[in-house]
Amino acid sequence: MIENEILFLGLLADGPKHGYDIKRQIEKELVPAIGLEIKSIYYPLKRMEEVGLIEKEAGRQGRFPQKYIYRITSKGQKKFQELIANSFLSVERPFFQMDLSLYFLPFADQALAKKHLKTRLVILKKIRKDLLAIKHNSSQTKPLGLILGHDLQLVEAEISSTEKVIAEI
Repeated sequence: MIENEILFLGLLADGPKHGYDIKRQIEKELVPAIGLEIKSIYYPLKRMEEVGLIEKEAGRQGRFPQKYIYRITSKGQKKFQELIANSFLSVERPFFQMDLSLYFLPFADQALAKKHLKTRLVILKKIRKDLLAIKHNSSQTKPLGLILGHDLQLVEAEISSTEKVIAEI
């Protein structure tokens, strides 16, 4: 739920929004840049409303159906700042599933392992290409640029590491 809280509180820190606007911003900006996908926005919003982090106000324009506008509360602002600080300070050793495979590599079919690693390399290079395409999008915001730069560095490291493993097999 922490990722949902930081996501929704962060989107609402920019100002009040309709649920549809929140969903559209996630799909337009965050899914392509981060790969973040949310199945439902309304359940997490309801839970955050119940604990006082956000509030909603009903509104209707003309004959259109009633819509809710969500806004962050002062309690939500405090929680958001706390979550951001904790996120920046959270440093854990990364674990990749591939690490276990590398540990047991001496017992694996070497030709098959090399073949799969080459496929992994193709996939990683496609991810790099996709990230570069998104990064060069002229409408990108500075925060998304930082995220994409970080992700590109991680993918480059994975490409380099995978190439070294292939060379050693």
